Amino acid sequence: MSTPLDPEDPRPAEAKTAVPQTRPGTVDPRLLEVLVCPVTKGPLDYDAQAGELISRAARLVYPIREGIPIMLPEEARPLAD
Repeated sequence: MSTPLDPEDPRPAEAKTAVPQTRPGTVDPRLLEVLVCPVTKGPLDYDAQAGELISRAARLVYPIREGIPIMLPEEARPLAD
């Protein structure tokens, strides 16, 4: 359910979104709280500098492209030792 926009708000229409915007290439912290590894259903570590989510249990690294985590095992790379 979305919240109604305030017609008195002086900001441009594109700035009046109900969902806060993040910088390009970053992941919304609320999304990171609920994401789990699709293989193990275990927690993920976020490497913001590399733009990756790491599943230590599955030893897989999931890429983040344009701020979107790619949670497909076939897109993940093996975690290096």
